[in-house]
Amino acid sequence: MVDSRTPGYDQVGTVWLPLPHWLMLPLVRIDGLWYNGLAGAIPAALAFILGGAFLYSAAYRILECESAALAAVALFALNPNILYLQAIPMTESLASACLLALLYFTVRFRDTQGWGSVIGAGIAACCGTLTRYEAWFLLPFLALYFLFAARRNRIAVVLVFSLLAALGPCFWFFHNWWLTLDPLAFYRGPYSARAIQGNAAYPGKQNWRDALLYYRTAAGLCAGPCLPLIAFAGAVAALFRRAFWPLLLLALPGVFYVVSLYGSGTPIFIPTLSPFSYYNSRYGLAVLPLLALCAAAIVSIVPRAARPIVALLVMLAAGVPWLVHPSPSNWVTWEESRVNSESRRAWTRQAAEYLAPRYLPGTGIFTGFGDLTGIYRTLHIPLRNTFTPDNGLPFDAAVQRPELYLREPWVVTMGGAAAQTAINRAARLGINYGLEKSVIVKDAPVIEIYRR
Repeated sequence: MVDSRTPGYDQVGTVWLPLPHWLMLPLVRIDGLWYNGLAGAIPAALAFILGGAFLYSAAYRILECESAALAAVALFALNPNILYLQAIPMTESLASACLLALLYFTVRFRDTQGWGSVIGAGIAACCGTLTRYEAWFLLPFLALYFLFAARRNRIAVVLVFSLLAALGPCFWFFHNWWLTLDPLAFYRGPYSARAIQGNAAYPGKQNWRDALLYYRTAAGLCAGPCLPLIAFAGAVAALFRRAFWPLLLLALPGVFYVVSLYGSGTPIFIPTLSPFSYYNSRYGLAVLPLLALCAAAIVSIVPRAARPIVALLVMLAAGVPWLVHPSPSNWVTWEESRVNSESRRAWTRQAAEYLAPRYLPGTGIFTGFGDLTGIYRTLHIPLRNTFTPDNGLPFDAAVQRPELYLREPWVVTMGGAAAQTAINRAARLGINYGLEKSVIVKDAPVIEIYRR
């Protein structure tokens, strides 16, 4: 968006919601923070802190117990899977912050009936819808909550909340239409989840039982073996405290993922169920705030003097599995990242090692985007020195008419990609690129490096 041959707004793309990218923009301008990854990690970490603050404040209002509120935050924040994801440029911590802000402002509205809570909830919902699609699923339930929770100005309250919350989806429809002439490109376009998955079968597709099984298992792996059991008992305590709305709100993201597994082309693969691999395991963390609040509710129903001790026992019980088996290999989100990036890290390193002594700074590279970008980040090559499909029509012109528009001295491509097509076409026109290096890694596409 800021370092490209064609920088600008359209680099937002059409599938990944834009708020996480916008929050990184001030930081990615600093090359050092881009190269070491902190440009993406800092916004995620700040969102994690903000989410913890909202969870404490909401739990304190719901359970009316400081020890229980502290336990809820600890059960959420000390989970190693969320700790890993809040340290990298992923959307989980920001999505959790928006969800927990919604929890806080809706509970606060129940108590105060104030417009500040309505506006705060509307802003939180809008931010959530610009972060993750499950926030869209929450909107009708939130509007109904305000309709029934408001004791005066009922219609005005619902309208104000709905108008603020709907800004996110409306903007995204317009954005997709502006870029592609299809307002639903994010859902049915060539880069959507449905297009990526295609008609391939996966566990849970059109099968409610398997969809529930896979999501429940993913959630259990993310939360650890003890917390779900504690939370199950704690749900009774939470219902005893009449926390009906908080439990419903925090359960809705999990419902969304079960529905997505069933019918929206969103598979989850986990190592304990067929096909015994890793994909989208992080979606199980969507119910971690629910489990944390339910488990903390146990603290609120014991005698006041015993609450600090019970809070400590609940935290220890939930954390024991992580302490007994502290290896990151037991954190499903970490292990998914490690397993699925092993071959990519290998070919990134080999390609970078080959180019490092040969690449002349400032010269152009005709290449792909996505995973190949790791090579240029490793070598500290500015992205404006690369020429990729994200540059749109100029890149397409170079592929179709290389004799007119292909000038780069280097080509780095995956076999069969558009850059490969361009140099094959160029060869037929007498423009020769010699193959200098083939990087072959098990379970990975071949990376080919050509020099003109």
